Amino acid sequence: MKRFLSLAAMTMLAAAWGPARAADAGRPNILFLISDDLNNMLGCYGDPLARTPNLDQLASRGVRFERAYCQFPLCGPSRNSMLTGLYPNSSGILRNAEIFRQTIPAHVSLPQAFRRQGYFAARIGKLYHYNVPKSIGTNGHDDPGSWELELNPAGVDRMEEEPHIFSLTSGQFGGTLSWYASPKSDPYHTDGLMAADAEWVLERCGKQRQRPFFLAVGFYRPHTPYVAPKDPYFGYYLESQMRVVQGIAEDQADLPAAALGSYKREQDKLTDDLRRQCLQAYYASISFMDAQVGRVIAALDRLGLADNTIIVFTSDHGYHTGEHGLWQKMSLFEESARVPLLIVAPGVTTPGTVAEAPVGLIDLYPTLADLCRVPAPENLQGQSLVPMLRDVSAAGRGWALSQVTRGGGARAPRFFGYSLRTQQWRYTEWDEGNQGRELYDHRTDSAELNNLAADPAHAQIAEPLAAQLRAAVQSTFPPSGETPPLRDDVWAPNLTNP
Repeated sequence: MKRFLSLAAMTMLAAAWGPARAADAGRPNILFLISDDLNNMLGCYGDPLARTPNLDQLASRGVRFERAYCQFPLCGPSRNSMLTGLYPNSSGILRNAEIFRQTIPAHVSLPQAFRRQGYFAARIGKLYHYNVPKSIGTNGHDDPGSWELELNPAGVDRMEEEPHIFSLTSGQFGGTLSWYASPKSDPYHTDGLMAADAEWVLERCGKQRQRPFFLAVGFYRPHTPYVAPKDPYFGYYLESQMRVVQGIAEDQADLPAAALGSYKREQDKLTDDLRRQCLQAYYASISFMDAQVGRVIAALDRLGLADNTIIVFTSDHGYHTGEHGLWQKMSLFEESARVPLLIVAPGVTTPGTVAEAPVGLIDLYPTLADLCRVPAPENLQGQSLVPMLRDVSAAGRGWALSQVTRGGGARAPRFFGYSLRTQQWRYTEWDEGNQGRELYDHRTDSAELNNLAADPAHAQIAEPLAAQLRAAVQSTFPPSGETPPLRDDVWAPNLTNP
């Protein structure tokens, strides 16, 4: 028997569907992929050892940004900045375990802007901050207003294998160097489960094409603990092939103390053998994550969605693997501030092209809004990258700005470090120069080993860069000139110990 809806029922159904319109079917979809704690150790960025065929293939489909930078090399501040389109000085988020609703609650986030325009906005895994690994399987420090659907799988890496993970500090994993070659295969791990969930969501989207989607997939690897299947990923990398950075004492001799402030005491336990094992596990985790990206992209292609879907791949910040004697993040060196950024925009990007001009994660919000004709808040602080996507020789603003904090206790008041990256130079000031400056010429010193800030021969370079940096810093604040204060704390959920 045929069923007919009353006018009232049809009205209710339309209201439940939200503000989607028939015309929305012509708007591009968004597939937003982000890795956690991933630097540029990828094949498409020239790493000689990395086995990342899926990301290399993705780079060949669109634009690879050679000089992309986070705005704060720490998960929470970086992700809140990226998803609000505001610098940390305007989002108010300068630490982990905080969310922008505590500082600027009325601000419209990137996925929320798309959701308000009728997009199906879904999140799988980590987009805002999580306490990794303890909050895997929960919503973490998420923003419910950003998403219509939230999926939080938890695999054996979280639910079973923690007792087997090696750590420099026993029982600590998230902020401590730690790793494990798992006997379980991809489908049992959190990132493998997320790839399967993404396939499932894309199948749903492929059947209901009258409504565009914004699907964000936040992979956890290669964040510590570096847990990945032993076979095949650890097997890709011989421990004997792993490099150990040399000349640390000579490198550090011309550095301000604040530049090395991210060093952790437990890293004194590292031997060269442990350094090689650590790097092997990091590489293995990258290759495992790459395989999951490949599954998601393959589903997009298989379902016939790729021709109308903008794909973004990036990371929340870079990562040290021994450079300058540092590991992990929270420095203003290239390894910590730089991120991979790949964008495929059908009909806009030219396959296999490379944009050289410096850009920031803060630019993603205005770029995606521009590409999809989605209204965005007027106070966004990034630039649209659409001109670069159309013509990779476009100059853009010409610089990227990253910042970090030091101190913060009773004995050491908090101060900031800011770093300006132009196409040739990196210029850094700690506490407005009171606690040191750094200047590196990337044309001749891409490893940032020779600090030229005190060299009189480079004064004519440093002075205009200092003025440019200070002007850039001023532009990162809201019109009030004050960083919005933080409100109540946010509970950090823990799936296995609530």
